[in-house]
Amino acid sequence: MNEMTTSFAKAEALAAGLAKAPRGLIIDGKSVPAISGKTFATVNPATGQEICQVAEGGVEDVDLAVRAARKALENPAWRDMSAVDRSLLLNRLADLIERDAAELAVLECMDNGKPATLTQAVEIEGSIKTFRYFAGWPTKFGGETLPVSPRSGAKILNYTVREPVGVCGLIVPWNYPMSMAAWKVAPALAAGCTVILKPAEQTPLTALRLAELALEAGIPEGVFNVITGFGEAGAALVDHHGVDKVAFTGSTAVGKAIVRGSTGNLKKVSLELGGKSPQIVLPDADLDAAAASIAAGIFFNQGQTCTAGSRLYAHASIHDDLLARIADQAAQLTIGNGLDPSVNFGPLVSQEQWDQVNSYVEIGQNEGAEVMIGGGRPGDLADGFFFQPTIMTNAGRDMRIVREEIFGPVLSALSWNDADDLVAQANDSDFGLSAGIWTNDIKQGHRLAGKVKAGTVWVNCFNLVDNATPFGGFKQSGWGREHGRQAMELYSEIKSVWVNLS
Repeated sequence: MNEMTTSFAKAEALAAGLAKAPRGLIIDGKSVPAISGKTFATVNPATGQEICQVAEGGVEDVDLAVRAARKALENPAWRDMSAVDRSLLLNRLADLIERDAAELAVLECMDNGKPATLTQAVEIEGSIKTFRYFAGWPTKFGGETLPVSPRSGAKILNYTVREPVGVCGLIVPWNYPMSMAAWKVAPALAAGCTVILKPAEQTPLTALRLAELALEAGIPEGVFNVITGFGEAGAALVDHHGVDKVAFTGSTAVGKAIVRGSTGNLKKVSLELGGKSPQIVLPDADLDAAAASIAAGIFFNQGQTCTAGSRLYAHASIHDDLLARIADQAAQLTIGNGLDPSVNFGPLVSQEQWDQVNSYVEIGQNEGAEVMIGGGRPGDLADGFFFQPTIMTNAGRDMRIVREEIFGPVLSALSWNDADDLVAQANDSDFGLSAGIWTNDIKQGHRLAGKVKAGTVWVNCFNLVDNATPFGGFKQSGWGREHGRQAMELYSEIKSVWVNLS
């Protein structure tokens, strides 16, 4: 069989297995139905057809999961596990993800819509790297001795220790389901926490499979729980006094609600929220390189990316030429069902998301912007939630398509002449997640990078991430940082110990 036949055959086999019975919640190491008995359908975005039924967790289920996680936190098998053994478990989980990579890639494609070639390269390979990276931290993450000077003059030994923050509620979005889960689960487990993972209701399947693999790897029961369901379940997790920390990736509006909900026991909160990232192109930039990367930056994953470079600021002298090159890049995309290996542009995740993207295109037109390419459903794809790569020109700085996160494949193009006004426009946003700068003048690139208010600035590249470097946003793009030592710090508490040696 060729690669295309294999992918479709694997998807058919997976779907047949999933359809036999509803997928349960993972609580205390077991797959269980929701207490209410309710289930919901998860849908293939490329066809609009149901894949399977999934347990709809509610408040009571969250309470059971929190109790299981609390019990596991105090279980000597997890609490007293050596750093080396914890590292071995995380590496074993990475091995199992690697073993099942082909199946997981197809499963993610079916549930999310992203082409399977990309789920393999981004979601699955990225998750493997994340678990391997954080597997290295347990043996390296600790405290230090400090040279204190007490007023009494006594001989004092002062040292700090790192302890797990406790039970963590991890709420992840539908745009990168498996990799976003890995970004949170891996450092939490590396720090010795226990977790309740709440995947988005649109994309629950790989989260459930990840928890099953964690059990197979030998991670003790109750350490890794999964609650599938809707906003009620997420809110219950945020409100629960048995949860010590909530980590969330998603919209800024929901992030604000999480902050409000966390005040009951003042639980720790980290947030990776929305973005409206500027792509700044200077007149001396390599236009071919810029066009290719800008197109990828807005059209990759159908624009459903928090860092999507959705605001283009091109110098007036190269504006039209650059847009033509970006349009050429868009024309080379193959739209369709991601199980076909020739496809590199899939559907949006749901009808709701399609309606939102379409409404923004209409809003932009009503405000005076023009559709250069795209702007709707491809004519040859009647089923599924497909939306064309879209460029909107004549955009103004106060238009909603420029100021609000669309979360779809829509690029709003603006031109500029004055460099000072350019920086003001780029920073005139509620968001500050990321930015791209394109120039062959490296000094100017460094200067602009220093002036742009964003957590990540890419110069002559875009959308590069790595587990070793912190990722997060300024302003309403969030609190805290994913990756690196900074992520380990999010899942730990630091304790200062004073010992009188006099």
